[in-house]
Amino acid sequence: MVRIGAGAGFSGDRLEPAAILVEKGQLDYLVLECLAERTIALAQKQKWKNPSRGYDPLLEKRMELLLPLIVKHRVRLITNMGAANPVAAAERIAAMAREKGLKIKVAAVIGDDVMEKIDKQMLAIESGKPIDSYGTILSANAYLGADALLPALQSGADVIVTGRVADPSLFLAPMIYHYGWPLDDTERLAKGAIVGHLLECAGQITGGYFADPGKKDVPGMARLGFPFADVMPDGTAVISKVDGTGGIICPMTVKEQLLYEVTDPTAYITPDVVVDLTTVQLREIGPDRVEITGGSGKTKPDMLKVSIGYHGGFVGEGEISYAGPNALRRAQLAGEIVYERLKDCFVNLKVDYIGLSSAHRSFLGQGGEPYEVRLRVAGKADTKEQAELIGEEVESLYTNGPAGGGGARKYVHEVIGIISTLIPRQMVNVQITIRE
Repeated sequence: MVRIGAGAGFSGDRLEPAAILVEKGQLDYLVLECLAERTIALAQKQKWKNPSRGYDPLLEKRMELLLPLIVKHRVRLITNMGAANPVAAAERIAAMAREKGLKIKVAAVIGDDVMEKIDKQMLAIESGKPIDSYGTILSANAYLGADALLPALQSGADVIVTGRVADPSLFLAPMIYHYGWPLDDTERLAKGAIVGHLLECAGQITGGYFADPGKKDVPGMARLGFPFADVMPDGTAVISKVDGTGGIICPMTVKEQLLYEVTDPTAYITPDVVVDLTTVQLREIGPDRVEITGGSGKTKPDMLKVSIGYHGGFVGEGEISYAGPNALRRAQLAGEIVYERLKDCFVNLKVDYIGLSSAHRSFLGQGGEPYEVRLRVAGKADTKEQAELIGEEVESLYTNGPAGGGGARKYVHEVIGIISTLIPRQMVNVQITIRE
């Protein structure tokens, strides 16, 4: 049996559940999945400004907490926190270990950055348009598979840090390495990829993003435990969590995660195998213990998906609150004023009434007049200067708008757009770099 824990499901995830997994979970491997599509484009911009950066902003915090623990408990750590700069991340981790007097080996997996290999006339999967028609391309990263991590595992590295690797592949790699599964064994690779998919979002399978009070109650969410999987040689697995931690693991939480981000359950495409999820069987075998069996696979695709980050302009925002009698009508008047002044400057100017119409774009379920309303106006522009106009106009409502406006704020941020394309897998050259 090999036991693999999920210590993070996104870049901003909580820190302490991973430490609990290492201290009390009797793990063989801890995986920190921290890389979203936009995250790597933002990291690439940081790397341009400072070549020694470009990795996950919480890397130091997580390693400060986890390095002594993984050494003490002999747990190997795999993470994609390298983002746009896995080598710099490995060097920083090794430096932190030296400062603490810890002896570790760190392997950086590189090769996912294919910026120099893409043709900007390649077509976006989403639209069929050339990728350079969207704007200035900031990043291009191929989704590597589990095979890219095997040399790093074979090196004996205690910490393996990568850039863009498909989320399930981070978990599948140690299964392949531990059991020596052949890379053409589609049945076992599919089962392993299913387990990886179930673990990749960490707290989602223990009740986070599942809870709905009175309908789907989850105990102890303030101390939500993160999951681990006991994987057998045939790919059968049991999902569980550390005793005493909050949350719940049951067939319902597992089913929701199983279908998360799956377009076609008969052909869930990963770089390692194309998975058929329709034959997966779930069985509750004890409190917070669900057995996963079934699932099948087909040969891996010839092409790898590439996530493209591009500069998509700037979004300007302005907000202001109105409270007391007639709050909604005053907020609506304020929205009409700003819209009238800016409608010719922006193609798509959004006026939202937060708490009434900002989420579903319509007034649903309103019973009576609200006591307070927050107006939000937002629009997209090509330049930062133009985007700033929105916040300036909202702020001017203090003395040029209806009575009682307060708490105004204005904000401008750059838009990082994400599209996808495909690249032949033979164009991707994976290497590892070791730091000790």
